[in-house]
Amino acid sequence: MNKKMNIKKGDLVKMIKGKDRGKTGKVTKVLISQNRVVVEGLNMVKAIQKPKRQGEKGEIINVSRPVSRSNIMLVCPNCKKPVRIGYRFEVAVGKNNKKNKIRVCKKCGAKI
Repeated sequence: MNKKMNIKKGDLVKMIKGKDRGKTGKVTKVLISQNRVVVEGLNMVKAIQKPKRQGEKGEIINVSRPVSRSNIMLVCPNCKKPVRIGYRFEVAVGKNNKKNKIRVCKKCGAKI
């Protein structure tokens, strides 16, 4: 099954559900097959890291866990609000008049 996701790596998103509701962060990884994304600094859990070499000590580190796509919303860079995403076709000049599909903000209509 080929799933498509309108969130990309590097996007600024806002959590709308869960323990970090209301916080914003940058997407570091997109897991399309699981319909999940990893957001920097959100949904943190403690993980035990074993020592890699002899003589080193293990430690407890904080790791961002994936969250469901349904629990986040993209923050528009223009209006700075969490928004839904729409699409529009734009004609590229010089490349055989090829149409490019671009993401747009549903509130203000700005290109994302």
